[in-house]
Amino acid sequence: MSPPSIDTGRLTLRTHRVEDFEDMCAMWSEPAVVRFIGGKVLSDEEVWGRLLRYAGEWALVDYGFWAARDRASGAFVGEVGFHNLHRDLVPPFGDRPELGYALVPWAHGQGLATEAARAVLDWADRTWPGRETVCMIHPENAASARVAERLGYREFARSSYKGEPEVLLSRRSGEAAQVS
Repeated sequence: MSPPSIDTGRLTLRTHRVEDFEDMCAMWSEPAVVRFIGGKVLSDEEVWGRLLRYAGEWALVDYGFWAARDRASGAFVGEVGFHNLHRDLVPPFGDRPELGYALVPWAHGQGLATEAARAVLDWADRTWPGRETVCMIHPENAASARVAERLGYREFARSSYKGEPEVLLSRRSGEAAQVS
């Protein structure tokens, strides 16, 4: 499946390109971005691996991540989408796509994560009617938890991943999300 481009009120979501690499490196080197996502900044090599993974996911499993850019300026805002990382979790996610989102620090607190994630969930609801998706959020990441709640995700378990506590959430395609 070729990833569709999606426009929202403020964003364009499109497949990642090689020219996104520098913007990705800048984002993943920000402590505010990685605080609850692994806890360490990523090297250029690790970011390059992410970029390759994003392309591979679309080719192999028919879903993946989008690069989010501001519609007005073209500025890189972040990344949003689905993956299946075969995480070593109890309970396991299995084959359920896992929603993820990360935004550059200047974009935090503006509702852009909710806007972008809602757009990819709308795509998922059309593409996978009735399918359940999951997400994993560090219990101290209140901002991300609010986004997930607005999108209709509900906690189903607590777990640990790489030594860190995590809240596991799920959402079935078509479940009502909060409007705010």
